Amino acid sequence: MNLLYIGAGFVGACSAAVAANSGHKALVYDINETRVKMLGSGDRDTIENCLHEKGLGDLLVKHKEFINFTTDYKLVEEFLDTCDAVFMCLPTPEIAETGESNLDYYFAAASELAGVLKNRNNKKQEKYIGIINKSTVPINMIDRTSEIFDEAGVKNYGVISNPEFLVEGTAVQDSISPDRVVVGANNKTDFELMRRLYQRFFDAPSVDYIEVNPKEAAAGKLLANFYLYHKLMACYDVIGRTCEAFDDLQFENIRKILTSDKRIGSWGFYNSLYAGGSCFIKDARSLSHQLQTAGHSASLINEVSVANKRQLELFLSRAESEADLNWENKTVAILGLSFKRDTNDIRNAPSIEIAKFLQEKGIKKLVCFDPISSENFQILHPASEKVEYAVNEHVAMKDADVVIIATDWPQFRGLGDVLLYEVKNKPLIMDGRRMLQHRYQELQNNGFDIVSVGSPFIKSK
Repeated sequence: MNLLYIGAGFVGACSAAVAANSGHKALVYDINETRVKMLGSGDRDTIENCLHEKGLGDLLVKHKEFINFTTDYKLVEEFLDTCDAVFMCLPTPEIAETGESNLDYYFAAASELAGVLKNRNNKKQEKYIGIINKSTVPINMIDRTSEIFDEAGVKNYGVISNPEFLVEGTAVQDSISPDRVVVGANNKTDFELMRRLYQRFFDAPSVDYIEVNPKEAAAGKLLANFYLYHKLMACYDVIGRTCEAFDDLQFENIRKILTSDKRIGSWGFYNSLYAGGSCFIKDARSLSHQLQTAGHSASLINEVSVANKRQLELFLSRAESEADLNWENKTVAILGLSFKRDTNDIRNAPSIEIAKFLQEKGIKKLVCFDPISSENFQILHPASEKVEYAVNEHVAMKDADVVIIATDWPQFRGLGDVLLYEVKNKPLIMDGRRMLQHRYQELQNNGFDIVSVGSPFIKSK
């Protein structure tokens, strides 16, 4: 099939790469010239410097004859004559913190697309085409999308909802071997189109291929993200807080007790200083906004968002309230700038709020390190007399008064030896990911104070 992707971000690029891997021909359009050039470079390292997603570079290089990236809309116009489906992969950012989605990018792209579609096949519009919402959109988006195309005079088309449930860091592999594919459509023609597109998954016994209506598909995406977000907050704000409040409670042991219950399951049972990223926060507030607009309560959803903010605020405040730290004129090392491991995505990363907090506290210097995200973080916090970027974690901690572990990069589990044998002073350790929990007692015995999520304050001996 011939597939057009509008938007070459995380969703568009990964989805198009997997489509090419299935033998489809994909054209990916984006207005970001740098991104298009890097993704279409044919060089694995260049691709992953743009979007660090395991396997993405390999797929784009391997299937380069099936996929093309462009900023030239004339190529889009030509492609639409034989195009089977258009994936709308536009950003739908939140407006401030209102929960309302900014749909300007989506509407602009849809209007431009509609103006071209009505002229396809020499204005005869003979070929049926599916317009597929891949972006996370409001539940009633199918109605608004249809209005745009109807008003423009587009015919012989259908609007379909096909939300992505990708996990950054494993998105490509999860797309090649998904646990579920959700398709929302209103007629047989659209369902059949999507079955052809996803033939390898429709026929796979290991994939739960779910066909529903478009609004159910859109709602399912929002509700799934809220449910996962809620589960994380239950772990942070209740389980972790309980372990912080009482001596002799080992978070990892409590986790074993809980996850051994099959009704509870094991996902989300780790403690962290914050749940960031592009989805959970935005989608929860979007769901809240839509429910309240419809005249219903969203108190539980709102409390989950409050709990996430509270988690980071409480974590940072413990340096003063429990470790008696005065932040002023201190050198602070932040280890980990992306919102999670295996990605260079800093959207809603705790490091952003931490940097803001530290600057307001009047620290002397902020030293940052991340294996792959420093370049993105420097856009927000350029290197200066007060902000420094270290080449590795060893250098970052060298003269630090405080070390904050903000991302769960696996290599940070080995920081215990660096702290014990390479760092001359005894910085306050603030472990926001419990990366050093296996070394807490040894570090405590060697003169380190530790503030960690899921543990009471650990005073040096």
